[in-house]
Amino acid sequence: MNFNINDILTVTFTLFAVIDIIGSIPLLISLSEKMGGIRAMQATSVCGALMILFLFFGRNILQILGLDIRSFAVGGSIVIFLLGLEMVLGHEIFKADKDGKAGNVVPIAFPVIAGSGTLTTVMSLKANYDEWIIMIGIIINLVFIYVGLRSLKVIEKFLGQAGLLAIRKFFGVILLAIAVKIFSKNIGFFGK
Repeated sequence: MNFNINDILTVTFTLFAVIDIIGSIPLLISLSEKMGGIRAMQATSVCGALMILFLFFGRNILQILGLDIRSFAVGGSIVIFLLGLEMVLGHEIFKADKDGKAGNVVPIAFPVIAGSGTLTTVMSLKANYDEWIIMIGIIINLVFIYVGLRSLKVIEKFLGQAGLLAIRKFFGVILLAIAVKIFSKNIGFFGK
């Protein structure tokens, strides 16, 4: 086992950028209000389980389901697009589940935090880095995710209603743009 701190930092920051827990905070606050709160440990655990599962078995899981990474990315982009549209327009598309626990899995853990981009990135990192280095990067990011989810009320109080609304609209547009980028990057490969 070759210990290289630069590799660990590269993997950690790559995952941090793709997960974008900071950019997701307005959406997470919005979802938290609908669901009556987010269970930070449950959502973090599901994110971690998904990332680790896709690290070791991602391609196999998609093959068993008859899917490829591009199909997975297009599906995830549609959900992200709908969430972004809801944030911008202020119309409810995502209906709060009567079982609040389910909302911690979909859409919080997947696709908002550990979405198709994150899971595809985890699988792609295997081409250049050892699995244990990617595991360390995942664990470090899970700490950031947990702290972010636990801090939603503090962030909401700090921003206030007007600040939260402005940020929610801004990040809604960003989510729409990300969804369109993921969709357009992957949709062209269908029908070939």
